[in-house]
Amino acid sequence: MGRRWPCAAGTFYPADPRRLADEVERALGPGWGVSPAPLGGPLGAILPHAGYVYSGAVAGAGYRAVASLGRPEAAVILGTNHTGLGGPIAVAEPGTWWTPLGEVPVPADLSREVAQALGALQSDLPFHSEHSVEVQLPFLQRLFGPLPTVPVVVQPLDRGTAERAGTALGRLFARQPVLVVASTDFTHYEPDSVAREKDRRALEPVLRLDPGGFLDAVARDRISICGVGAIALLLAAARAMGLTRAELVAYRTSGEVAGDLDAVVGYAAVVFREGGGGA
Repeated sequence: MGRRWPCAAGTFYPADPRRLADEVERALGPGWGVSPAPLGGPLGAILPHAGYVYSGAVAGAGYRAVASLGRPEAAVILGTNHTGLGGPIAVAEPGTWWTPLGEVPVPADLSREVAQALGALQSDLPFHSEHSVEVQLPFLQRLFGPLPTVPVVVQPLDRGTAERAGTALGRLFARQPVLVVASTDFTHYEPDSVAREKDRRALEPVLRLDPGGFLDAVARDRISICGVGAIALLLAAARAMGLTRAELVAYRTSGEVAGDLDAVVGYAAVVFREGGGGA
C-alpha cells in the first residue's frame, strides 16, 4: 500500500483546500447537487483534464450531469498517459491518493480486478508526474466524498486492443453502480474554427459508441486528442455495460477563456448511460 501526493496542485488547480472547493463548486454551477439515490447501474463519461481555469466549466457540467443520476459505489478513471512510462495500459498500485481536499482510497481488490480485466500490470511509475487522473479527483471528492477509485493511464491503442480490453472492463462492471471516466482533452493548438470542426468529426462516432469509427476519424483527420486510447477503451466498455445513450453535455475551447483563437484546445463532456438511442 502506497501514498501518492498531488503533482498538479497549485498549477492545474488551487493548492489551498478552501479555494479548491470554491473553484469546484463554481465549475459545477448554481443549484448543483447529488441525487440522494444510489446509482442504479454503470455510468460512463468523457471529461477534460486541463487547468480548471480553461476546462473547469466543461468538467463541471459533466460532473453535474453524473451527480444528478445517483451516487456511484466506485470510480475508474482512464487517464491519458502523457509521459510514455509504463505499458499500453497501466493501473495504479493500491494505496491512497491525496489532493488538498483529502484522501482517495485505491482498494487492493478492485484495482487488481481492473488490472486483470484490462490485461495490464500494476505500477505507480506512470502516475508520478501525470495529471490526467489527479485533476478529476477534487470533483469526485466534492460530490461523493472519499470514493473508492482506480487510476489507470492509457497510451494510444489499436482497435483490437481497445475493443478486447474495453469489453472485458465493461463486462466486469455490467449492472454495477460504477462510474468509468475517460480523462482527455480534444484537439490541441489549432485555430478555433479548425479545432471545432475536427472535434465535431471525432464526436460523431463517440456519440454512436463506435470505437473503430472514432479511431478511424482520429487517424484520417489527424485529430490531436491526447486521450485517444482512453476514449476508445471507454467506448468499448460502454457498449459491454449496456450504455446505449450518449449525450454531449458541454463543449468549448480554450479560446473562449483566453481570447486567443489562433491556437486553442478543445474540451468536451460526454455522458453515457442506459436507455434510449445515441444523442
